[in-house]
Amino acid sequence: MPEKRPNILFILADDLGWNDLSAGGSTFYESPHIDRIANEGMLFSQGYATCQVCSPSRASILTGTYTPKHGITDWIGSPSGTDWRRTNRFSKLLPAEYQHELGADEITLPTVLRDGGYRTLFVGKWHLGDVGSHPEDHGFDVNIGGWRVGSPQGGYFAPYVNPSLPSGPDGECLPIRLGNEMSRLIEETKDQPFLAYLSFYSVHGPIQTSRERWEAFRQKALADGPRQEKRFAFDRYLPVRQVQDCPIYAGMIAAMDDAVGIVLETLENLGMEDDTVVIFTSDNGGVSAGDSFSTSCWPLRGGKGRQWEGGIREPYYVKVPGVTQPGSVCDVPVSGIDFYPTLLELAGLECPEAQDVDGVSIVPLLKGDPGDDIAARDLFWHSPHYGNQGGEPSAIIRHGDWKLIHYFEDGRDELYNLPRDIGEQHDVAIENPGIVQEMRTRLDTWLTDIKAKLPVPDPEYDAMKEQQHLDNLKTDLMARLEAQHARYLDADWEPNADWWGSQAIND
Repeated sequence: MPEKRPNILFILADDLGWNDLSAGGSTFYESPHIDRIANEGMLFSQGYATCQVCSPSRASILTGTYTPKHGITDWIGSPSGTDWRRTNRFSKLLPAEYQHELGADEITLPTVLRDGGYRTLFVGKWHLGDVGSHPEDHGFDVNIGGWRVGSPQGGYFAPYVNPSLPSGPDGECLPIRLGNEMSRLIEETKDQPFLAYLSFYSVHGPIQTSRERWEAFRQKALADGPRQEKRFAFDRYLPVRQVQDCPIYAGMIAAMDDAVGIVLETLENLGMEDDTVVIFTSDNGGVSAGDSFSTSCWPLRGGKGRQWEGGIREPYYVKVPGVTQPGSVCDVPVSGIDFYPTLLELAGLECPEAQDVDGVSIVPLLKGDPGDDIAARDLFWHSPHYGNQGGEPSAIIRHGDWKLIHYFEDGRDELYNLPRDIGEQHDVAIENPGIVQEMRTRLDTWLTDIKAKLPVPDPEYDAMKEQQHLDNLKTDLMARLEAQHARYLDADWEPNADWWGSQAIND
């Protein structure tokens, strides 16, 4: 064990896309504090979540395991089995059943760190179970704000509706409050190594920001050129946003970024910058379809809930003082399952034998090693569910430059060469039958070995009703979205009174 174990600040955003930060290529959104983590550490250009929705990928970070192994394969609360029919999606399959809480037998990352002498601090979103399966039940000494829900009940401005977070004064900004809470806990824990797990509700819907931030980004959008005539394109099951110009969403990113700045400043003021590992990532892709349709993941296809890169590729920034070179970029594919063994190695602790970890330590990559063994491994995803954002029941394998998506509805396979086609516009499965066969064999073997649950045909499936549903989405929903999102840039646009109406203090 190292003589002085590093502190760990793990920052997890919700629904933040791969290119939703200026460090990730956005020219509209602004994130100077989060960018610092990338600029002072290593940016992974191919960092992945283990699922295209939140609860599964969050569980994978804490357990180091793929989603079928811990059993949470959909966001907790999503209907499965015959309950799916209540959504009136008229789908061919009934989604598989899944675990609705993080298992008590999981030996989580905070548990190992706590047992190794760390104080473990949790602030923010949990969404991994109800009473009995909260953060304090899975290795965290402190829990502020974490409970069963996945979105902020009551919105992003006080008064909140959260049994784990006493409400602040009317108009208090939630991400700023979470940043202040974490800063206070770090100051209280400065004489002991700590895991500070800051898990934002931002930028999950509902999208809300202050009038000042909305106006600033509205002006920026208008200054960037002529107003967009068309923001959406229909891709299979839903309209998908193609441009980044939503001033509300931009304001949310700015507020979260300011909260990150508060915590980074606390580390600096306490003289802890050189003793603290800092990680920033997201749980799934940006919401380009479904929910608030708030961002664009272009040049990646899709977004949250979808099987393409927009749904699973994330910001993935790691700063390890004395190890990572400032401004370094790594192109080796890495995954959310890798944080568990990586952080334990940096802390001088062993992965417990009883926890069957799927991830690998990426410390060699952080040191600048080319990581040939890490680059050569396969990465997997399994989502036997439909998504609110248009995702389809599927399983995925990433092998080198190749990505294969297997669809459970009809058994078809899509094959993409990602370096040549990052936007997954050209399915080359027909031209490469040998590669498809090899990758399907690898994928099928993995699904069998990990005992993955599969969706089943719905005997009540009605193709005509499904087509009517899709036709309505292509016409009525598209028209409503175009009008609504254009209005966000009008000077006289007004939101619901329950958030700007409570702006009693600055955020």
